[in-house]
Amino acid sequence: MSPPAPAGFLLPLLALALGHVFSNAVRTLPAVATDLLTRDLAITAETLAAITGAFPAAFALAMIPVGVALDRYGVRPVALTLLGIGAVGCAVAALAPGAGTLLAAQIVLGIGCSGMLMAPMTHAARVLDQGRFNLWSGLIQAIANGGMLLSASPLAFLVEAAGWRAGFWACLGLAGLAFAAVALTLPAAPPAREPGRTLAADTRAVIRLLGAPQLRGLFAIAFVSFGAVLGVRGLWGGPWLMEVKGLSRIEAGHVLFAATLALVLGPPLAGLAVARLGRLPWLLAGGHVLAAGFILALLAGGPAGTGPAADAALMLGFGLAISFQVLCFARLRALVRPEEAGRALSAQNMYFFGGAAVLQGVSGLAALAGGVGAALASFALALLLGAALYLRRP
Repeated sequence: MSPPAPAGFLLPLLALALGHVFSNAVRTLPAVATDLLTRDLAITAETLAAITGAFPAAFALAMIPVGVALDRYGVRPVALTLLGIGAVGCAVAALAPGAGTLLAAQIVLGIGCSGMLMAPMTHAARVLDQGRFNLWSGLIQAIANGGMLLSASPLAFLVEAAGWRAGFWACLGLAGLAFAAVALTLPAAPPAREPGRTLAADTRAVIRLLGAPQLRGLFAIAFVSFGAVLGVRGLWGGPWLMEVKGLSRIEAGHVLFAATLALVLGPPLAGLAVARLGRLPWLLAGGHVLAAGFILALLAGGPAGTGPAADAALMLGFGLAISFQVLCFARLRALVRPEEAGRALSAQNMYFFGGAAVLQGVSGLAALAGGVGAALASFALALLLGAALYLRRP
């Protein structure tokens, strides 16, 4: 058993995780408001997929400067700056008169949310040893995924009652709460810098990590992993349940709630599974293969094949299986020094969110060719391919 976390560690970590709660809520909000967004902005679902794809694209592009800033200036100033940017993005989205403004808002939100997971992970990586980090990384992900609980039934109720703009205003309030929590609990503690290390050198270090041979398999599975979460839970799950299965917005919110609950419970379970069983590569790949199977099973139910209870069970299974993605962070932490944590996480997150941007675009094309079911199937195929590539170079 690892010793307990150091005193004074928990409150700042929870405050930083609240920022990721905000990030998860705002990026999955479109899943329960797709029909209203497309109607009010006079766009198609495929166009909305392209617009929301700007979020992970901007997120990925921000990774290098955010990773460098975390290692050079510390977690507190970076987290506060990004939360402020995220709040501005929420306001722009809530006031958007058309598709162009919503696109701009998604870009601003992508930049603002780019460090919301890296901040608590970097904080933990610097304070904890490897054994404790393996456990806490799963708990961080579990806490942070609570943001997707907000965008299931609670935000579905809000959107139904007050419209999608109210959802973005609610997310702005959450960003403000996270900003206050970080400011009050996390002390200013700039990290020690290596003598003579420049911004250019830090940037080159991130770029080198992007192509590191020993990380290629890990980055291959990261490329498809978060894209599947965002695509199934954050974009196409709602249209599938409402348009294909005929559920109401509230009923769809309840089903998506099951998937989100699994994303909260799954990461700690993944950490416990590794602690008891070992075999991290097989657990990581197996979770992604199983997640693909649950997507395909959902599609096999078709418009009338399964009821809401079965759909909720399949969504729950998908969430538990894909939660094994958290093992990517444990594996990466074992391969880098604590003072490199921000840059290493930056490199990995470029694959997580760059892949999400690519898969979002692919899913839009698939939907154009074969409907919502084809869009969901594209994520299942991507998960199978990513797992195969990872097993070649685990």
